[in-house]
Amino acid sequence: MKVLLLHAWPLDERMWEPQLPGLREAGFEPLAPRLYGRGPSIEGWAAQLLAEVEGPFVAVGASMGGYTALALARRAPERVVGMALVGSRADADSSARRRLREQRIAALRAGEAPPEAAPGVSLEELAVAQEAIRDRPDASGVLRAFGGPLLVCVGDRDELVSVDEAREIAAAALRGALEVFPGAGHLPSVEQPERFTAVLLTFLEQWAT
Repeated sequence: MKVLLLHAWPLDERMWEPQLPGLREAGFEPLAPRLYGRGPSIEGWAAQLLAEVEGPFVAVGASMGGYTALALARRAPERVVGMALVGSRADADSSARRRLREQRIAALRAGEAPPEAAPGVSLEELAVAQEAIRDRPDASGVLRAFGGPLLVCVGDRDELVSVDEAREIAAAALRGALEVFPGAGHLPSVEQPERFTAVLLTFLEQWAT
């Protein structure tokens, strides 16, 4: 089974390197595409990815990658057999969050680089990705209609998605489950890679061959 690993902002596909060996050893085919450079629309990113990846897959998305996973499920629910949302949410940005993103976009285009940005990602790529995040449609309906298993992962120190919000996301899905990472912030796969890999592999056992 293919496992599509979708990275967070402002990191890139290299954030998943700790998970790749374990996934391969377990017999899965991990794919970690770069989301930057695909234009200012997450729905457009999903269309490109569906043209690049053949057959069914499990989508694993961290933050921005989770929004992309939901866009994939909106466009091709028959191909997304399972999904894991990591520090991510289904609703669209609120007015207040949109304003914060606009401030961040302006700062990026003024030359202010986020300290955690992945090396080699340009400020313009980061700005365009923020535009895509800001303008993404609400995917709450996609979440509620998704028929496959859904795993919601959240750190209990995540300042962007609370444990209560993550619990509501899992409860809204037909086959949702919640995994809380004590001591982790917004990106448990980066902060607690060994535990995250173990949790992910347990989730993926249902597709093992």
